[in-house]
Amino acid sequence: MRKACLYLAAPFVFASAAHAQSSVTLYGMMDVGLSYVSNAGAGHSFNAEDSIWTPSLWGIRGSEDLGGGYKAVFHLASQFSVNNGSLVAGSGNLFSRQALVGIEKNGIGQVAFGRQYNLMADFLFFPPAKLDGTFMYGGLYNMRQGPFSALGIPQNPTGSFDFDQTAGTSQVSNSVKLTSESFGGLRFGVLYGFGNTAGSFSSNNTVGFGVNYAIGSFGIGAAYNETRYASMSDGRDGIRNFGVGVGQAFDSLYLNVLYTNTRNTLTGGMVQVGQVGGLYSFNSFWRLGLNYQYMKGNAKLEHNQAQQITSALQYSLSKRTTLYVEGVYQWTGGDVAGQHNAWVNGEAQSSSTRQLIGRVGMQTFF
Repeated sequence: MRKACLYLAAPFVFASAAHAQSSVTLYGMMDVGLSYVSNAGAGHSFNAEDSIWTPSLWGIRGSEDLGGGYKAVFHLASQFSVNNGSLVAGSGNLFSRQALVGIEKNGIGQVAFGRQYNLMADFLFFPPAKLDGTFMYGGLYNMRQGPFSALGIPQNPTGSFDFDQTAGTSQVSNSVKLTSESFGGLRFGVLYGFGNTAGSFSSNNTVGFGVNYAIGSFGIGAAYNETRYASMSDGRDGIRNFGVGVGQAFDSLYLNVLYTNTRNTLTGGMVQVGQVGGLYSFNSFWRLGLNYQYMKGNAKLEHNQAQQITSALQYSLSKRTTLYVEGVYQWTGGDVAGQHNAWVNGEAQSSSTRQLIGRVGMQTFF
């Protein structure tokens, strides 16, 4: 009887031990607000909109200690609209933001498989890099967009939505990604997304590289990504991105500079972007961000160009909840009159060469 009790108890003992060495975290964040948009199509609009400063999403991440410094890890994340509760992005897929599983080794890094962010986002946008003002204060409105729909990016809502793919809106399915830990401030990553095309290893695939270096309050990063699409030369052509940026903190002031280059390898259409910005913390409650960016297309895009200023004043009610006021102004030019109307990301294209947005909002996370 004593042995039988031990046998029956064993699975529960092992389960308890495994649970003690594992962790699962449910997290999320929500952003809501009111936006005024001038020249939105036929006229101005005043809208209740969510997922502007930050996306509204929820996720589950976890790890299991495998011993010897190894861990099994997973991450699932889904974006939704607070205003109507619907899923956002990925044609209704539940975990369109992230769905990955992998192995992590202390002191070495992680290899993961599944649907993951590309390395333009990992090494230029997300911490520790934070080289794009979009992450800290600009949000959706600061992501690259303008009169560049002729870029013709497949599976893109406007043909040029977040065209340099730095802001975490472009995930790679069927991917394998290796990211190292920091070695004396140096971190690197490589990614390969399988095209799953019979008879060709390179058709419809994605290739990416990234590196950044951080020491003290200074950071620098660079990244490359090329995604090929079935609709472009049967998967032999696509969109190629690369970028480099630097950031420096001076006590309460953080400054960043970022350059990105986006090319359609089939048509030769190209857009270059330069941006400079800063975030100043008055105290632990108040912060002010300001960003300027210049976007310029080549002859294939009729030399269309756009300039944009984005600014946001933030007030922290707590460690989890922030109120903010944001303002955006874009003005444009180009070779062909009437073909380069302003177009701030996340809103309808302007009916003129100028577009102004004002917004008040609230963001909270758990």
